[in-house]
Formats: sequence, C-alpha cells, structure tokens
Amino acid sequence: MKITISGPPGSGTTTVAKLLASKLGYKLISAGEIFRELAKRKNMSLSDLTKLAIKNPEFDFYVDEYQKKIGEQEDNIIIEGRLSGWFIKNAFKVWIFASDETRYKRIAKREGKNIEEVRKETREREKIEKERYKKFYGINIDDLSIYHLVINSEHFSAENIVNIIIKALEEINWKV
Repeated sequence: MKITISGPPGSGTTTVAKLLASKLGYKLISAGEIFRELAKRKNMSLSDLTKLAIKNPEFDFYVDEYQKKIGEQEDNIIIEGRLSGWFIKNAFKVWIFASDETRYKRIAKREGKNIEEVRKETREREKIEKERYKKFYGINIDDLSIYHLVINSEHFSAENIVNIIIKALEEINWKV
C-alpha cells in the first residue's frame, strides 16, 4: 500500500509520516527532507533555495521525479511532501493542516527562530511555492479534492492522527 501525507509547513506532516511509517513498518520518503538536503549540499538556506527554484525548475523536478520513481517502484511506503498526493497514483492520500499562527509557532520552535522571522519567511516561501506548482505542473495546491482524508492537526495529536488514518483505511477496506 502507498500512503501520501501532504500539508503546509508546520502542519505536522513529517511527524505524522514518521509515526505512521514506524507503526506500519513502512519505508518513508520525505520530499521536504530531500529538498533540505539539496539546500545543504548547495550550501544554501532553505529560503534561498526556494527563491532560486522559482527561476530554475531543476530542483523541483529532481525532488518530484525522485518521489514519483520511488512511489511507482515500491509498495508499503509512506511518501510525505506537499505535492506527493498529486504525483503518487493508487495511494491513500492525506492532507494535514493547521492555522497559520499555529504553524508559525511550531516552525519557530523547531528551528529556534523568532516568530516574526518565521512568519515572514513562511509566507514568502508558500507564495513562491504556490506559484511554482502552478507554473511547472498546473497544480492548485489549495484544491483538496484529491485527498481521501483532510485533518486539522490543531485538534489531534500526531498519535491520534496516525490512529485516524489507520481507522479510515480499515473502514474503506484498504489493506494495512
């Protein structure tokens, strides 16, 4: 089985994906981690690589092709990334979200940054990403109609979200 976990930065997708992969014994592929690793290899900040990516699609294409390739080749896998639900066919697709302020606080805590700095960076990053997704793939990231399950992470712990996903899979007879 293939499961995609998507959502905006700070919504909890990585935490949920890691817990779900561990609980199910599935392999985990994280598009965000791939992009962060690219930034590190290029000696760039995530913000700087995001800005460069709007002009140079090679970075997006690399990450997206990698997750598509893995998603097509492997089974029993969790693929986490903003566009994973759009790229991985025959997957159970989950979108996780939270309010902007909650996400900014989570990111600031995780990265040890000032919330004002995070608010500014995240808004800019999301605007640029939205433009890239539309320009390169014709994807409207705000269209949630492709997802089987949409969950607000402000109301549930990561463990609860994992249990909800598993229960949803059982309810529709997807083999877990």
